[in-house]
Amino acid sequence: MSAVAVLPRMLGTLFYYSPTSEEASSVISELAELPALLDWQKPSLIEEATARLCSADIAELPYQFSLLFEGQGAMPAPPWGSVYMDRENLLLGETAQAYRQFLRTNEVVLDTDLNEPEDQFGLMILAMAYFMETENDDAVVELLGTHLLPWSGRYLELVAEADQSGFYRALAVVAEAFLKEVADAYEVTVEIRQLYR
Repeated sequence: MSAVAVLPRMLGTLFYYSPTSEEASSVISELAELPALLDWQKPSLIEEATARLCSADIAELPYQFSLLFEGQGAMPAPPWGSVYMDRENLLLGETAQAYRQFLRTNEVVLDTDLNEPEDQFGLMILAMAYFMETENDDAVVELLGTHLLPWSGRYLELVAEADQSGFYRALAVVAEAFLKEVADAYEVTVEIRQLYR
């Protein structure tokens, strides 16, 4: 698998799975490799973020994950696109339905064993990895320009502000840099959307 497909798999896993899960644990053990996975536009930024990721106290991560991704109390950074792009800030809003249709059109079925919206940030990154692996460039461009980039910057900003462990703040830096790299490589035009959060 190419590095460009490995990196979104790693990011998607860490933004979706609990750090105590088998999936995330194996990725966490490989984080030191992040700077070498891509010819980054800002390598020093990635090296600094990687150092913070690798030095994070793993014992603190389950609580931070719960706060950021599972909704223990008020969610400071909800990970679903419709919360940012739909006027009522609701899950499964109009933009979530449009993303669901996009997945159907591209014959992607998510089977997470959970009844949840598909427009979760980590799941969207994992879908992008699949499209990259299958060389479906049109789907990568549409996913980024229409469904992910219009809100991901605000979401990652909120993650960085809310995370007390430093791990997810550093992960947000890497994710933001990666999305910029991919958008530039695929010459993505981002659909301008009004954000409501």
